[in-house]
Amino acid sequence: MKRGGIVNAQLAGALARLGHTDTLVVCDAGLPIPHGPEVVDLAFRLGIPGFGPVLEGILEELVVEEAVAAREVEGANPDCHALLASRLPELKLVPHWELKLRAADARLVVRTGEATPYSNVILRCGVPF
Repeated sequence: MKRGGIVNAQLAGALARLGHTDTLVVCDAGLPIPHGPEVVDLAFRLGIPGFGPVLEGILEELVVEEAVAAREVEGANPDCHALLASRLPELKLVPHWELKLRAADARLVVRTGEATPYSNVILRCGVPF
């Protein structure tokens, strides 16, 4: 058994398969999930697991060179915006409709049980060297 980190086998494996410039979406329970990307659906009940803990766990495992969130998060969900801005200094904001279009090109979608609006981010993988 692993000593720690992400213990969900499907998620740990999916993250390990990501390479430089691959993108993944960490999303709330309401974001439409496009056909195509691998999906790891962690949602159990509304709010469980939350977006923040899932994002934090993923950020402990990945090198991120770019992050994109919906511009609407600033006004509609200031707590989520504060989390994103503090943890992802390379954060770019785009209209929500554009975020949904970009999500279709992701290699992986990680769906949380988060039930607050605009709790979504697209992460582009970097390299540790």
